[in-house]
Amino acid sequence: MGLARNLVRRLSLQKLPPRVAVVRLAGVIGPLAPLRHGLNLANLQRTLERAFALPRLSAVALALNSPGGSAAQSALIARRIRALAEEKSVPVMAFVEDVAASGGYWLACAADEIVVDENSIVGSIGVIYSGFGFADAIEKLGIERRLHAQGEKKILLDPFRPEAPEDLARLARLQGEIHDNFKAFVRARRGGKLKIDEAELFSGEVWSGRRAVEGGLADGLGELNSTLKERFGPHVELKRIGPSRGWLRQRLGLGPGPDGGAGLLVEEALAGLAARALWARYGL
Repeated sequence: MGLARNLVRRLSLQKLPPRVAVVRLAGVIGPLAPLRHGLNLANLQRTLERAFALPRLSAVALALNSPGGSAAQSALIARRIRALAEEKSVPVMAFVEDVAASGGYWLACAADEIVVDENSIVGSIGVIYSGFGFADAIEKLGIERRLHAQGEKKILLDPFRPEAPEDLARLARLQGEIHDNFKAFVRARRGGKLKIDEAELFSGEVWSGRRAVEGGLADGLGELNSTLKERFGPHVELKRIGPSRGWLRQRLGLGPGPDGGAGLLVEEALAGLAARALWARYGL
């Protein structure tokens, strides 16, 4: 009887359609504020593990739409995706919507195949720092800056002091190291597919989806639903894996109580402005 039941079970499984887990990676990369969670490993780890743990899994699809953000979080998320893909022997496909730029492209390179829309914005393989300088403003307002630190290199690019050449040199060194890590990951993942000269490829330039395919940054044009049906058949089961309920409650602002609520709202507003600036770089 046991053998018969196992045979029936195997035959029934053979009749089931292929299954693809779909994980959405949308937004700025990095922890932005208590209420507005960016894409970071702490928030995504359980979602990724649930996606790769599905039975009868033919592939994992990443619905990707990100202008970038934290280099460290980009690397951590990409590394976790690769570890799960290799552990489960499951291929990963990235489907770029509006943009996969900077850290967003870092995430796309975690996939075995990158599919873009012809109007997607792809690339920006570089490192950027932005800030403001208020040294002249506080002098005109008669404000005295008081800053005390232990360690001669503790202070870096204080916005209330003039830029110092040694600070700019330190920043350039840090950015160069991070840029080298980014370039190494792109080379490792895209390999011989890249057709653009490295001087241009790693200049921070961006390309349309069609140009990205021509240059080897992406593998083809398409969108998630139709491409997966073409690849796995019209009856493919798309299983969308989202964040846990607890994370969603925090995202909706249901976690913290009234104490300190005003401060959280201010931080949330500032995080929103920072995210808006990142999207605006690409006209979005």
